[in-house]
Amino acid sequence: MNQNILFPDLQQVDTEKCAVRFEAQQAGSLIACFISIVDLEKRERVALNTEEAILAAFAGNRFDLEELAEEAIEEEDFNASGEIWVR
Repeated sequence: MNQNILFPDLQQVDTEKCAVRFEAQQAGSLIACFISIVDLEKRERVALNTEEAILAAFAGNRFDLEELAEEAIEEEDFNASGEIWVR
């Protein structure tokens, strides 16, 4: 694990993107990371119908999602908006 990439406890449901947004911090810059609610539902094998359920599912998968985001950041797998999307 690269100690230069940190994941503060900042996550929220982004209803416009139908995703959970979480932050990565690298060299003092915040990087927006996302996982779609559909992908979270696939991981959980259950429909996530409330914000509380979505955030609980994110919390349960947080370590794996941060690891995937870290790999994507290291590989510079940013989209055109400078975001990282994990699956």
